[in-house]
Amino acid sequence: MTTNASLLIVGNMEVFVVHKNIKNLHLSLLPPTGSIRVSAPSGTSEDVIRSFVAAKSSWIKKQQQKYQDQSRQTRREYVSGETHYYLGKPYQLEVLSNADKNELSIKGKSGFLLKTKPELAIEHKEQIFSEWHRKELRLVLDNLIKKWQPKIKVTPAHWRIQRMKTRWGSCNHETCRVLINLELIKKAPHCIEYVVVHEWLHLIEPKHNERFIALLDKHLPKWRQEKEELNRFILTYEEWE
Repeated sequence: MTTNASLLIVGNMEVFVVHKNIKNLHLSLLPPTGSIRVSAPSGTSEDVIRSFVAAKSSWIKKQQQKYQDQSRQTRREYVSGETHYYLGKPYQLEVLSNADKNELSIKGKSGFLLKTKPELAIEHKEQIFSEWHRKELRLVLDNLIKKWQPKIKVTPAHWRIQRMKTRWGSCNHETCRVLINLELIKKAPHCIEYVVVHEWLHLIEPKHNERFIALLDKHLPKWRQEKEELNRFILTYEEWE
């Protein structure tokens, strides 16, 4: 797909515009501050994009305020006493730094135990967490997929876990490939389930239109609450470009 990008000022708002070979204008607000991105059909004039953004200015400001109000973690240093989230609940970390091998496990009902070799660097501790998260998320997803694929009656050609900054999941309708964000392992199980159902339904309907909403309503009647809970959950610290 051919694309080109530019920056447009609409009132006091900076809008990142990406021109693509698509049919309609699409508006997205990106974390952590709700920066504005518009995907526009190739050849769309600046005046049309300005009007499109201006018409949605009240909604944009309201959503950006939600981003500003949302709680965020500080950078994790992987030391004893830190809080780390798993399946929507806080777990307190205990670190033993004189172990023979590197290992992460759950301790009791609300704790993580990280055993490391002496003087292990922060980035290596982060990698231990990342690998553990990936293994745990795959187990959760395997169970959810077994539950939902027979109900939705669709199967992707391929799905995988990937760390993403701006999406909980994505689906390429043409190639039938699904991506699930690694960060979801920190969210409540019903929020993970919402993302799985959402992306699998995109295999049927690629757009967020009335048909897609009807499918969500049919399979997950409480999806709106689950979506809101997912997007209001404390944000992980991230180095944003």
